[in-house]
Amino acid sequence: MISEELKIYLKRIFPFLAFFVLVPLISYGIWMFYPKKNLNLLVMDKTVLGPDLVEHSSFFWVLDYQKYTKKDKQFYNKKTDYLGYYPAGDKTKPEIKDLSAFSTQMIKDKVSNLDVVFITDTYGVMSIPQNPNANTQIPARKKIYGGLDTKDIELLTEVKNQEKTLIAEFNSMASPTTKDIRTEFENLMGIKWTGWIGRYFDEFDTIANQEVPRWMRYQYKKQHNGEWLPAGAGLIFLHEDGRIEGLSFEEDYLNKIPLIRTQKINPIGSVLPEIVPYPDWFDVVLIERDYQVISYYDINPTTDGLEKLRSMGLPRFFPAAIVKDNGKGKMYYFAGDYSDLRLELGSPKFTGLPFLWKGLHLVSDYTDRESFFWNYYFPLTSTILNIAYQSKN
Repeated sequence: MISEELKIYLKRIFPFLAFFVLVPLISYGIWMFYPKKNLNLLVMDKTVLGPDLVEHSSFFWVLDYQKYTKKDKQFYNKKTDYLGYYPAGDKTKPEIKDLSAFSTQMIKDKVSNLDVVFITDTYGVMSIPQNPNANTQIPARKKIYGGLDTKDIELLTEVKNQEKTLIAEFNSMASPTTKDIRTEFENLMGIKWTGWIGRYFDEFDTIANQEVPRWMRYQYKKQHNGEWLPAGAGLIFLHEDGRIEGLSFEEDYLNKIPLIRTQKINPIGSVLPEIVPYPDWFDVVLIERDYQVISYYDINPTTDGLEKLRSMGLPRFFPAAIVKDNGKGKMYYFAGDYSDLRLELGSPKFTGLPFLWKGLHLVSDYTDRESFFWNYYFPLTSTILNIAYQSKN
């Protein structure tokens, strides 16, 4: 017989057992019970710097959690199922898998078997030679591999012509993509890059904040009569022609961290928070009228800040995520480095995990990389994939 002391002990630990053992088992069982869903994807990532530095890892986690599979019903593998740069492993040399050997007909045939194409990053891989002026000049980089090319444009043209779903993200068209290829990409997508990218820094004092590159400070002072930005938080804007501009918090803008705002009524439904702080790299693009804005950036500029933006040729608000119809498919653009999270998110094989983690990560904590994934990236990409899957079926 069970003693009274043991009964009391079991009653006390049962809630913990239920939470840490039974709940995960039930969650895993539900995930296993749900059927797999075939969605044929092509992911292009030319900026894979190492076996564990895979920019598209977060997207593949979403694929696994939603149980999207290839035609053979196998799950997608983030290390093998993409086009782009494959860094050297323990025993292998770097490898490139792209469309360079594909004929026009081969590209057409490939697209005909696809549902979604996602261009996550085309910046590529660069070598950084020793530069004696690294503290004063933008580091000279030699391209090993990267940038959009003519075959990529052929692919994207077919995606558009065959009315498939296309997703492109920050740095899909910037350096080292040549300007003529970029123009073709812009015409295909119906967007225009202003040439500006921006990023938040929580402190411009370069002694207190070592993350501000010395060359950035030098180049800014060179262009602004020897003056550097005042200590405190702010935004840096870099133009492809070398120009550097800065906005100081409170003096030039009032939303300390750039905010991604999403209206309650938007093209993908009410899955996104109304406000998400975003401190990382973004690009400023202009869009054609047939685009619908899912989310936009809001820095809340002051009168002085608005004047600075105008002098740079930039609008009051910047698109963050946009969409337009492409016949049976859709065309999306993310104007931020959203996929480059490189987080250890754990196993995706537990139903309800996003809901749990979303509740544990404050959407307002911009320093928490996982918070952005659970509160914005996951609902955004999972909804886009679901729309593509529903359209296919």
